[in-house]
Amino acid sequence: MSNAYQSPSAAVAQQQIEHQYMGFWMRVLASILDNIWLGVIIAIVMLVLTMVFPMDSESTEYFLTGGSVNVLLPLVLVIALWIRYASTPGKMAFKAKIVDADTFEPVSNGRLILRYFGYFVSILPLFLGFLWICWDERKQGFHDKIAGTVVVIEK
Repeated sequence: MSNAYQSPSAAVAQQQIEHQYMGFWMRVLASILDNIWLGVIIAIVMLVLTMVFPMDSESTEYFLTGGSVNVLLPLVLVIALWIRYASTPGKMAFKAKIVDADTFEPVSNGRLILRYFGYFVSILPLFLGFLWICWDERKQGFHDKIAGTVVVIEK
């Protein structure tokens, strides 16, 4: 609080004004950018794996390998980027960061991992958890609410 005579709620209101939340359409664009670079990396990894371990495209090994790469590689890369930069390249393009919803400070690694798995909760009810960003005052999806995070644009 900057003023001893100011109410605590005034400090919270002032803190919220200082931060611009990343809206739905900007997050959609960031997600598209993230899916492009992830798709390129996955394609390269799959190409290398099929060159090193020749597999028939209809074999069980090919489907297991492809499925594993498609699930595990994004999980590892996205969480690593969130831990290191509090952002992904798509969000970085808009100068956005994932921060604690209450303090606007960096988020713990455990909560970032929880946020990633919260994506599945956001997907399950017909993507309502992502659409919720449109209506939420702080632009939080279900995954943000689960992890106690918000996405803000740095000024």
